Amino acid sequence: MVVTLSGARFSKQAVYKWRANPVQREWSDAYLVDAARTIHHDDPVFGYRFICDELAHEHGIPAIENRVQRLCSSHGIYSALARKRGR
Repeated sequence: MVVTLSGARFSKQAVYKWRANPVQREWSDAYLVDAARTIHHDDPVFGYRFICDELAHEHGIPAIENRVQRLCSSHGIYSALARKRGR
């Protein structure tokens, strides 16, 4: 069965899992972003790939590169060597 919430479709299992603990993902994202900002502050040349490596090896926070890239992009954490694309 599929549950519809404001136009979005979710499985019943996903809705009940979210209702049991709704803010787990937000807390883990906030913790990861805080650690990423600390790593980036220490060495601003690091991009999201190096930040992901540092999170795993130095801080013991396992994170997938895509998640780190999404969070770094949304919070404005970019390498000092990164160039803007486009005009």
